[in-house]
Amino acid sequence: MQPLDEQQSTARAWFEQLRDLICAEFEAIEREAGSDARFDYIAWDRADPDGAPGGGGVRGVMKGRVFEKVGVNVSTVGGAFEGEFGKTIHGAGDDPRFFATGISLVAHMANPHVPAVHMNTRFLVTTKRWFGGGADLNPPLPIAEDTADFHAALKAACDTHDAGHYPRFKQWADDYFYIPHRKVHRGVGGIFYDHLEGDFAANFAFTQDVGRAFLDIFPRIVRRRMQLPFTDAELAAQREWRGRYAEFNLVYDRGTLFGLKTGGNIDAILMSLPPVATWG
Repeated sequence: MQPLDEQQSTARAWFEQLRDLICAEFEAIEREAGSDARFDYIAWDRADPDGAPGGGGVRGVMKGRVFEKVGVNVSTVGGAFEGEFGKTIHGAGDDPRFFATGISLVAHMANPHVPAVHMNTRFLVTTKRWFGGGADLNPPLPIAEDTADFHAALKAACDTHDAGHYPRFKQWADDYFYIPHRKVHRGVGGIFYDHLEGDFAANFAFTQDVGRAFLDIFPRIVRRRMQLPFTDAELAAQREWRGRYAEFNLVYDRGTLFGLKTGGNIDAILMSLPPVATWG
């Protein structure tokens, strides 16, 4: 992979910083629950088809008392898209070379009253440069207060930058996180954005605020619900819902496809899958 330019280095450094902040907060929650669970960090390297180094990343996984399974991955990779896949990527139709750096997080919770969550933000370079990402809440047993607070936090982050961001990106999430063959949404939504290009500084600042909003609101929701009692029926509902989550990630998720098509770490890509799921 070629040496990184200033924008690429700046974006990568933020994603790594955000990873460290999130992991520290999640470990603190585990300690509050009487658990000594910690993240295990596994570095991985990516090679281009010609054998040249293509970057890599670090896969962080924790399995604890509150977080049944949570993965927080940061990757920074480069190379060239193979075959026809490049034509599906913004700005890569005439030139298959790319650079990508980002953070990806999925948390599956032990208590069915605590919502699962997904968060991903990224910076990609082809013949264009853009940010993308977002966050969405995935409760097996939705609670209106949690849904409202999660959306309010993301809306506040959006409104700081552009009053049009939240309605646009909320609708984008509603449209994207949908399971057509089930005719249901994956969770209660959030925001999703892509191809945010032009002003690097402004778009980077927005992407940082999305990460900060997530870091503020999700731990508060976890602490609010993690001690609630639950029944066997509620646990069964959680596991059936997880099956729907797995279906979306394996069939429709663009991030999963991107990772597999660009030689990413398979364990990191598929860390989004729940530890235990059922299908009726």
